[in-house]
Amino acid sequence: MSSNQPVFYELSIVMPCLNEAETLATCIRKAKHFLSSHHLQGEIIVADNGSTDNSPTIAQAEGVRVVSVTTPGYGSSLLGGIKAAQGKYVIMGDADDSYDFAALAPFLAKLRAGFDLVMGNRFQGGIQPQAMPILHKYLGNPILSRIGRLFFQSPIGDFHCGLRGFNREAILKLDLRTTGMEFASEMVVKATLYQLRITEVPTILYRDGRSHSSHLRSWRDGWRHLRFLLMYSPRWLFLYPGLILITTGILGMGILLPGPFTLGKITFDIHTLLISSTAIILGSQLVTFAILARQFAINAGLLPDKPYFRTIVEEISLEKFLVTGGLLILLGTLGIVYSVYLWGAKAQFGSLIPTQMMRLLVPAITLVAVGSQLVMFSFFKGILELKTYKN
Repeated sequence: MSSNQPVFYELSIVMPCLNEAETLATCIRKAKHFLSSHHLQGEIIVADNGSTDNSPTIAQAEGVRVVSVTTPGYGSSLLGGIKAAQGKYVIMGDADDSYDFAALAPFLAKLRAGFDLVMGNRFQGGIQPQAMPILHKYLGNPILSRIGRLFFQSPIGDFHCGLRGFNREAILKLDLRTTGMEFASEMVVKATLYQLRITEVPTILYRDGRSHSSHLRSWRDGWRHLRFLLMYSPRWLFLYPGLILITTGILGMGILLPGPFTLGKITFDIHTLLISSTAIILGSQLVTFAILARQFAINAGLLPDKPYFRTIVEEISLEKFLVTGGLLILLGTLGIVYSVYLWGAKAQFGSLIPTQMMRLLVPAITLVAVGSQLVMFSFFKGILELKTYKN
């Protein structure tokens, strides 16, 4: 369904549903009470994700719309409900009675004030006893939310609150794609990256009313959230670790090339020199990966095209990096050839003192490796740019 469809309501309340027969009617009635008590033109949508109990029948008996979503997953269910919604604003919440659908006024007030995304914050509103597992309360949610704020400078303190409201058209323009629980993170991250107006309101989390276990799987879904945050931030996944490795490697190589370095009772020599070389090579790979990953994400519409990055990319021409990489390969090759010459001149191709030859060979091989990476990087970047031109 197009985001340009006519708006028939001010508010759509969307509930993702998978076997929620025990609590669904309660949630629907609370939502109905909110709409009627605030005299709102609104609708309630149950996005059913393949329930095998009588959840769809209950929803139909309560007189609300049931949207069948065949692709499994929390994100799929919500996307199906959001696309089917006919309201200017959407408030989504779990159908397990862990949120009070009769208390949506703060969300609607913020939406009417012009905010595009209004997040609930359970840590501000309060978490009722046994409403959230200890692992989630003190480890999972706080750490993942903190990582999200660090990576993306998001103002949100609770990335994974299941109760949130948003301007439907603004959120659909984000082209959200994840199908699982990481959908919660994707919405916040993309809204932040695309500079939507975001705020949050205190929200109480209640113990859900289900007798069966939660659909959430702590370690699996926690990893999926973390994986998503890393994949959407090439800076933290590739760039910063790469720069640290390059800096550390160059520092180590600069200290050890003249000779061994002793610190207290510890002497650093060619073994540490080899580690420094590895750090430089790996670091250069990570930095080039960061540029390529961001370029690909921009081409695919996953990340916005920032002016500063466009300026950097335009400066990194294929020819410039081919020349730079070629020069590094040439210097490294000359170093290798010179080491072979010394091997023949000093030892007639017999045994050599490793601590002497390694100080020449290690930096020479490092130059060849980094130069080769730059050459391959320049061509790969050119391929990505060809795709951009095609678009």
